[in-house]
Amino acid sequence: MDLGSMGFLKALLVAVYALHPYFSHAETAPNYSFVHESTTAPPVSYHDYIVVGGGAAGCPLAATLSETANVLVLERGGSPYRNPGKTDKGNFFLTLLDPSPDSYAQIFITEDGVYNHRARVLGGGTVINAGFYSRASTEFVEESGLDEALVNDAYQWVENKVVFKSPLLQWQTAVRDGLLEAGVLPYNGFTNEHINGTKIGSTIFDMNDHRHSAADLLEYSDPKNIIVYLHATVTKILFTTQTVGSRPRAIGVIYEDALGEKHTAYLTNDSKNEIIVSAGAIGSSQLLMLSGIGPRSQLEPLGIKVVMDQPMVGQGMADNTLNGLIIPSPNPVELSLLSTVGISLLVNYIEAGSGLNLAPSFGWISKFLLSILDQTTIGSFFDTRLNGGIIVQKVARPLSTGHLELRSTDPNETPKVSFNYFQEPEDLRKCVQGMETIINVVNAKAFSKFRYRTISTQQLLNVVAALPLNQRPRHFDTASSLEQFCNDTVMTFWHHHGGCQVGKVVDEDYKVIGVDGLRVIDASTFSFTPGTNPQATVMMLGRAMGVRIQKDRLS
Repeated sequence: MDLGSMGFLKALLVAVYALHPYFSHAETAPNYSFVHESTTAPPVSYHDYIVVGGGAAGCPLAATLSETANVLVLERGGSPYRNPGKTDKGNFFLTLLDPSPDSYAQIFITEDGVYNHRARVLGGGTVINAGFYSRASTEFVEESGLDEALVNDAYQWVENKVVFKSPLLQWQTAVRDGLLEAGVLPYNGFTNEHINGTKIGSTIFDMNDHRHSAADLLEYSDPKNIIVYLHATVTKILFTTQTVGSRPRAIGVIYEDALGEKHTAYLTNDSKNEIIVSAGAIGSSQLLMLSGIGPRSQLEPLGIKVVMDQPMVGQGMADNTLNGLIIPSPNPVELSLLSTVGISLLVNYIEAGSGLNLAPSFGWISKFLLSILDQTTIGSFFDTRLNGGIIVQKVARPLSTGHLELRSTDPNETPKVSFNYFQEPEDLRKCVQGMETIINVVNAKAFSKFRYRTISTQQLLNVVAALPLNQRPRHFDTASSLEQFCNDTVMTFWHHHGGCQVGKVVDEDYKVIGVDGLRVIDASTFSFTPGTNPQATVMMLGRAMGVRIQKDRLS
C-alpha cells in the first residue's frame, strides 16, 4: 500500500470512528468546576470520604462515591488539561523525560540501578503511560474476590468514557505478522480480553492521537458532592483511639499546598466514613509509614510515632522488567504505541512502538548508534522523531520481589525502592525466552520491510548493550549472552505493584488490617500485575470498589 492510499484510508477511518459510538468520545478537555489549586483550600474542612491520590484508581473511585456522599480528593500533582498536547501519543518519551519541577513524571533511580518514574498529575499513570488498554485475566478476577458482573460493569463504565480501538497501520501490522511467524499463536484479532496468542488491543489515545485518562472519569462525578485539590501533598493520616488498647481509627489528614501552608481535612462524624489511600504502589506504602503504620524498626529511627507495628508495609514490591531491541527502518514508519501484543500466558508479553518524538538534544544518540552499527549508508536514525521503532518484552508475574524503605519524613522524597530484578532464575528464563521471540519477529519475512539487510540482530543487541539505559554495570558478554543482556540492560515497564498486599496489609475489602476507617485501593494491593498492562484493571477496581462501598453505606 502506497502512502497516498494510506492517507485516504486514515481519512476514511477517522470518518468511521467519528460516526461509531465506541470511538466518538469527546476530545475537548473537561471544564471541572470542582477542581482547584490547594492554595485556595480552607485551613480546616470536613468530608464523608477523603481520597488521597487522584490517579488511575482514585479518580473513578471518587467519581463513584460522589453520587451519594461528599468527597475530597487530594492530588499531589497538577492538571493534565493545562497543556493537553503535552501528553499526545508522539510525546510519550518527552513527557517521561521532562525534568521540570512540575513535570507529570517524577524520576527516581531504584536501589537496583534502574531509572524509574512515579506519576505526579491528576489521572496518575494513565497520563504518562503508553496507553495500551487490556482487561485482566479471569484468574486475576477470581483471586480478587470481586463479583464478576460488577467487574464487567465497571470495565464497561471505564471504556465508555476513555477507551478507543487501536489503529493498525504498517509497523504494528508487521509486528503482528512477525509474532504469528514466530509461533505466538493463535491470532485472536481485536479483543480487550487477556488470552494466549497474538491480539490487537485498545488504547486511551483517540484517532487524533490525543490522550484520555482517568481524570476524564471525573466527568461522572456529581459536582455538588466533590472537590479536588491539586498540588496537595498529604503528609500524614491522623488517628484516634477511644480507649487504651483499642483499634486506631483514621479521622483525617494533614496536607500541604504548593506554598507549603498546612491544611487539615477531617472525616465527618459517621462510623461509615473513610479515608481511602490511592497513591500508587510507592506512594501508598510511603504514606502509611509516614503516618505510623509500618515496621517499627524503620519508623522509630526517623522519629515517627508508631500507630501500629506492621512489618509487611512496603514488602513484596515488584516491577515487571522491560528488555528489547531498537530497530532502524529503511522505510517510513507511522507513529504508534502498543497496539499489537503477543501473549505467552505466565511467561511474557511482546509489544512495540514506532515513530515517537524525541528532543533535539538527543541527536547524539543517532550518531552514537550509527557508530556502533558501523554504518554510513542508512542515514540518521532520527531527526525530531524515531526513524524506526522498538520491540520490547515484559516478564509476566515476576517471582523476584523487593521492598521499600523511607529515606526521610519528607513525603516529596521518593523512598529507597529495591525490586531485586531477576533475583529468581525463573524470571531470567522468561526474559531470555522473550528476547528470543523478539529476535524471531525481527528476522521474520513479514517484518523485512522495516529491516536494513546490512544490520544483523547481533548488531541490534550490541546497540542496546552500549546505550546508558540504566546504572547497572556492563559485562564483556552483555551482547553475546541473552542472560547477561537481560540483566545488564533491564528497564522498568512502570508496572510497580505490592507494598500493601491483600491478606498482608489490607483485607479482601481493602481495609487496612487492624485499623478502622482506612482503606488502600490501588496497585499496591496486587501480588501480580493483571493482564498485559494494568491500567484497565486499576481503573476498574476504583469504580467497582466505589460501588461496593456505596452499597455498604446505604445498607
